[in-house]
This record gives sequence, structure tokens and C-alpha cells, in this order.
Amino acid sequence: ERGREGTRQELKMKYRTYQEEEDLDHLVSLISDDLSEPYSVYTYRYFVYQWPRLCIFAEDEAGNGPPVGVIVCKLDRQNKHQRLRGYIAMLAVKPTHRKQGIGSTLVQKAVDTMRLQGCQEVVLETEATNQGALNLYQAAGFFRDKRLLRYYLNGGDAFRLKLLLS
Repeated sequence: ERGREGTRQELKMKYRTYQEEEDLDHLVSLISDDLSEPYSVYTYRYFVYQWPRLCIFAEDEAGNGPPVGVIVCKLDRQNKHQRLRGYIAMLAVKPTHRKQGIGSTLVQKAVDTMRLQGCQEVVLETEATNQGALNLYQAAGFFRDKRLLRYYLNGGDAFRLKLLLS
């Protein structure tokens, strides 16, 4: 939306967790439009059915239209150390709604939820060339843990990012 001065006005957003099967359609639409890796519906279901509180949507506060952003995460025990580790699997914000803090808010809400459940660290992978994602996660306190060569199907490298909570 543009105001009289031609500057972008921030929309008021509300954030909510996964609630019903219709949300799966919104999730698939947002992710498939944004991420380079194809996922089957079973991958989405794996996350939302086991960790529905860690699938968070951003939508217009007035409820106009479908969600404009989503984050999908999981929380489980690491085999080696039995530390409770969070994992951010997917984050997408519609291009028309970027640079408004929606992605950062989704990350913060997911990390806060994981922290309340005793999470000790959060990890994720992102494309080494995705400077926007790298900047977003760095601002949230993540650091580059490892470079993963030819990690993606397209042959692209990834960075594993990590956030220590304890």
C-alpha cells in the first residue's frame, strides 16, 4: 500500500499457528512460490502435524486475504548430546510484503516458542547466495556454523546457521 507521499505504509499483521487443513494449502502456496527446493505434501504434513505450534502464519490483521508469510519449524532431541534442538525448515514471505519486519517477527516468534519449551539451540540451512536470508538470520543472532557444498538439488551451496539459546 502506498500513502500520499509515495512511501510504503506498514500493514498491521497478526500471527497465528497452524489450525486446520486449509492452512496446509496456504503453506504449500507460500513455500512453493518462494523456495528453490521442491517438497511433497508429506514433508509439509510431517512438520505441521507433529509441531503445529511451530508453524506460524502472518496475515493481515483485518483478515483480508490469505496469509502473506509463514515459518515452519520442528523441535526434537539431538541423538548425540540429547540437547533439545530447534530446526527452522522453511520461511517465506510474499515479495509484496518483504522489508516490513514480517520475516524477522516470524523467526522471533518461532525462536521464543522453542525457548519456552526448553530449546538450547536452533539451526537451519539457507542458500549461500541468499543475502537477504543471511542478513535476516544474522540480525536475529544466528552465526554461520558450516558451509555445505552442493547442498541443494541445483548444485548450490548452503550455510548451516546456528543460534545458541543456552
